[in-house]
Amino acid sequence: MPEARLSGSWSSNISAALVAESAAAINYVRSHNGFLYWVESRPWDNGRNIIFRMGMNGAIEELIPPPFSNLSRVHEYGGCAYVPNGEQLYFVNGDDQRIYVQDSSGNPKPISPEGKWRFADLSFDPFRERLIAVCELSSGETGTSNFIATISVRAAASDWGEVKPLVAGNDFYAYPTLTPDCQSICWIQWNHPNMPWDENELWRAKINDRGALCNLIKVAGGNNEAIVQPKWSANGELFYISDKTGWWNIYRVELERAQLHSSGRRPLLSVSADFAGPLWQLGASYFDFVNTNEIACIWSEKGVSYAGTINISARELKTIESDFSHLENVACNDGRFYCIASNFCKPHSVITLHHKTGAETIYQPPSSPRITKLLAKSKLDSRNLSEPYPIEFTSSENSLVHAFFYKPKNSKYVALRNELPPLIVMCHGGPTAASTSALNLKIQFWTSRGFAVADLNYRGSSGFGRCYREALLKKWGLADVEDTSYLVQHLAENGLADPKRCIIRGSSAGGFTVLAALTFTNTFKAGASFYGIGDLESLAKDTHKFESHYLEGLVGSYPRERELYYKRSPIYHADRLDCPVIFFQGLQDNVVPANQAKTMVDSLKNRGIQVEYVTYADERHGFRKAANIIDSLQRELKFYRKTLDLGDLD
Repeated sequence: MPEARLSGSWSSNISAALVAESAAAINYVRSHNGFLYWVESRPWDNGRNIIFRMGMNGAIEELIPPPFSNLSRVHEYGGCAYVPNGEQLYFVNGDDQRIYVQDSSGNPKPISPEGKWRFADLSFDPFRERLIAVCELSSGETGTSNFIATISVRAAASDWGEVKPLVAGNDFYAYPTLTPDCQSICWIQWNHPNMPWDENELWRAKINDRGALCNLIKVAGGNNEAIVQPKWSANGELFYISDKTGWWNIYRVELERAQLHSSGRRPLLSVSADFAGPLWQLGASYFDFVNTNEIACIWSEKGVSYAGTINISARELKTIESDFSHLENVACNDGRFYCIASNFCKPHSVITLHHKTGAETIYQPPSSPRITKLLAKSKLDSRNLSEPYPIEFTSSENSLVHAFFYKPKNSKYVALRNELPPLIVMCHGGPTAASTSALNLKIQFWTSRGFAVADLNYRGSSGFGRCYREALLKKWGLADVEDTSYLVQHLAENGLADPKRCIIRGSSAGGFTVLAALTFTNTFKAGASFYGIGDLESLAKDTHKFESHYLEGLVGSYPRERELYYKRSPIYHADRLDCPVIFFQGLQDNVVPANQAKTMVDSLKNRGIQVEYVTYADERHGFRKAANIIDSLQRELKFYRKTLDLGDLD
């Protein structure tokens, strides 16, 4: 018989250690020569990223030895940073950002030079024995330059390992992709003040006998069109994803018609769904070719993922049924459709999909060795895991806004009679990212202790079309903050949460929403900011190149509209913030520097507001190491229980 106990004070088997170490994160699935590759991030191994390979017989190999870790820092957010070539594997190492080659001869050997080079989006040109990659070079004199580079790997060549520009002159590049015969290449480029999901261009070119480019042609883009993942088919046709219609749909370009005016283009099929996401990390894959007439793809509708195939000649989409609600990273290998999948009670796994058999899990990542026994005892099943319910509510200006709502759930407890649970509103980063229905033990950590959780896809989030994404333009710090208050009101009116015990937490851009909501509304009783932004002006002047003009679209032109930056920055209105706040910050963060949090903390302390400031000397933007994830969760829980008078830690 479940015990009636004050919500938020329940004991739980979902410990902070379990959250940090229960499963590895998987990303960047790729296929090559009958093998399937992917990258796993293991927090218990100091946040190390390991590249794995699976053969046709199902045998799985770990390809790079410790202490090597596959991680790119291009744009600070990185992306896919490896490419196989037969028995050779080229990859970017996290510590020094150099490209290494791993083969059967022994330990990885460095190829690219030492220095302030960064690489991502690697591909291999076997015809010329060279790597092609997006390159970022930092220089004290000229600042940061981005270009598409070649790196020769021809044995005994005089230019072996030398980095040479192949395409340059624009602010940013992505997806350098060779045709199957290696005689042509395509890529995406864009310039400030645009972000890649605002506007970019798709280009293609021939490669001449000297390895240089010729006959450059703009294929598509410009005029508020954002393109993602250009990809060549086996017969040399170019496909890509564009939001020209207001939704990211798949297009095809026949080479002889590549110079047609963009107004004549139409998608393979027009669907009110997003077949891609914003280009925060390089190399994301949303579709691949099953064969010459069939495309495997994934898409998102109202925050839920689906998978299926497109018959190219018939222009027909056929959905593959499965019980997975979140899908990522498509790859096809020997005619089979693979991707990464999860739902609210299943962790990220590599699966294969088929219309007749549905979804089959072929690989599930391991847990930390020391946590495996705890997992077995934790009973992580439907009795103890809260299922996300998609909800829609009306915010300001009659805007329809989306969220996932999780009820408190723990088989050992029920709420006290007539008690509504305390609520935690979660704000994702980006702000163009999105909350998903994937298993998130950080959410279950809270729901299993008696908290209700609302994972908010405020206006500006991706996966709901371009109009929804652009609803935050010029309104960051206004629309998103309004959405947090209207969400609480909606849940309270429906008897799902206690409006007097509401907490808000968020990271990065979500941390800004947290601080703005705490400053400019009276909705919340406490908040947690993870490497969040308190001073928009400071961020506009002191952040990395990729986001250095981002605020022009979200807030306004700087310094011409400096007053807007002042009005929306919590740091300048800290006298209006009168509830407890806890701050978490990595001291190596180059996206949101630590002085953002420190300035806000000092201001609140001077006013006598209850505030805690927790820093991690070995973390960047986003916490990767198990010890820090555990520590931050335990501190956050203790802070909430103290603030809401819920008793001691379990």
